[in-house]
Amino acid sequence: MASELKNLSTFEGTEIPNAAEMKFGIVWAEWNHSITQKLMQGAYDTLIKHGAKAENIITRTVPGAFELTLGGQYMAEHGNVDAVICIGCVIQGDTKHFDFICDAVAKGITNLNLQFGKPFIFGVLTVNTQEQAEDRTGGKHGNKGDEAAVTAIKMLGMKKSFESGKGKIGF
Repeated sequence: MASELKNLSTFEGTEIPNAAEMKFGIVWAEWNHSITQKLMQGAYDTLIKHGAKAENIITRTVPGAFELTLGGQYMAEHGNVDAVICIGCVIQGDTKHFDFICDAVAKGITNLNLQFGKPFIFGVLTVNTQEQAEDRTGGKHGNKGDEAAVTAIKMLGMKKSFESGKGKIGF
């Protein structure tokens, strides 16, 4: 759903598990730092709000969005985390560079989910303008970092429900 139709920081009607026993990695890109820092802070604060312990949240930076995939892999291999939130921002420019970076990062993060069998969350803004990015970092559309953190918590909750036998097929 387009963020123009939904606030990224609003989660009415959805149950969010308690994150007290969960461990998270946040890998965030330094490129577009004024945007990505706000996304990372939103993710961090949302994890804490839902019970995560500060000592169970590891944050690391990578140079840009393209490096999120390898940074996420390093976090999974060495960070002892249950989920990795990948934070970045790619703003459309005058060349096709935007298309190549966005495609590579999306595919890379998808592959990490499958390779490691744990959630790697796509918290990457792919926007046309700086204004659109600001609208999604605590502006009129909320904060994509909040959404990424809640997604990580919910995916871990889903995994736990299957492991406990409560995730059986049905409605």
